[in-house]
Amino acid sequence: MLPFETLGLRSEIVRAVTERGYSTPTPVQARAIPEILSGRDMLAGAQTGTGKTAGFTLPLLQRLAATVRQGKAPRALVLTPTRELALQVAESIRDYGRYLSLRNTVIFGGVSINPQIDSLSRGTDIIIATPGRLLDHCQQRTVDLSQIEILVLDEVDRMLDMGFINDIRKVIRLLPVKRQNLMFSATYSDDIRKLAHGVLKSPVEVEVAPRNTTIESVAQSVYLVPKETKRALLSHLIRTNDWPQVLVFTRTKHGANRLTKQLQDDSITAAAIHGNKSQSARVAALTGFKSGQVRALVATEVAARGLDIKELPYVVNFELPNVPEDYVHRIGRTGRAGATGEAISLVASDESGLLKDIERLIRKSIRRDALPEISSPPKNSSPSTDVDQSQLVRQHANQRDQARRPSSQKNASGHGDRRLQGNRRFARPGSR
Repeated sequence: MLPFETLGLRSEIVRAVTERGYSTPTPVQARAIPEILSGRDMLAGAQTGTGKTAGFTLPLLQRLAATVRQGKAPRALVLTPTRELALQVAESIRDYGRYLSLRNTVIFGGVSINPQIDSLSRGTDIIIATPGRLLDHCQQRTVDLSQIEILVLDEVDRMLDMGFINDIRKVIRLLPVKRQNLMFSATYSDDIRKLAHGVLKSPVEVEVAPRNTTIESVAQSVYLVPKETKRALLSHLIRTNDWPQVLVFTRTKHGANRLTKQLQDDSITAAAIHGNKSQSARVAALTGFKSGQVRALVATEVAARGLDIKELPYVVNFELPNVPEDYVHRIGRTGRAGATGEAISLVASDESGLLKDIERLIRKSIRRDALPEISSPPKNSSPSTDVDQSQLVRQHANQRDQARRPSSQKNASGHGDRRLQGNRRFARPGSR
């Protein structure tokens, strides 16, 4: 693979990429970046973890840096399905645009709208937003989208799954007719092609792997296990294999909370992340997980997109997803950018149909492993352990809230908050 210098990127961007420890682009980056730099519309599909984010952030930064913003209106808009993904995209833009004089603003719900209004009033080049909160700003006339030159729809399939299609269309109607349009997605459905037909103009299509495939570097396996034994099996696997870090997916928010408490009862540090958690609690749980203070992060589909944890070794499907495509996104949290990982699914008898649907989608049979002899967890000799872990999560949230106050202006200018970064030494850029 040729180095980034050969893709036509500015020296400031190449310098930032190099300082992050990256020298060669991923296949999707190598194909997408030159086309975006040429001004083409694009429909791009690639496996989760192959670098889609840097595939559009690098050329987006290059194109905006070529001209000077007139006034305060933004020139680029990136729409994402979740706040987690919005934060990850913003982090990528800050990292790779650190030597450029470009401002960015992140907009999503669940937090006060006032700091966002303040950032927009000072002027910004790039908005990274979830559709609902962006429309709130449009209704309050706190954002001007009339100067948008580049529109990016990231994780389009997830936005359609979450019912954002009408919001997306409302946003598009507020944009200039003349603009560059980029659609990026982990999976590539016929519904996405239909949306693309109405948004993109003579697009180039980039698909570096067959649609709905899983990454070969992820070893997949299944345990056929009674539903009532799942919790004990998961605890056994974490303890006996000494897993340092595991991301566990459940179907429901209540189930995530219940499983988190059960793992804590087994002396496994665990935290939950889902839509009912406040933004500060979600960030605190993720920060604890990345730092190693939380061993098991229990999540619903809200975390299937946007979580970027470098070299995450294990993903467990405690329950299979109802939508087969979500399986691809879930296990795509491990084995990213060429690293290896393991995805294990605990499948009860009433989930056999879901398993068949998944295997049909990914066009392969997943290995069945024999159930081990499940050991009993050690007795929790400290009744206060759960309380201490909850306090730890609150401490993370308090530290983040305190750190945000002096850095809010810095973030609005496109620099600053890098606390969510993990270890990037061995990963390619933007593999999220």
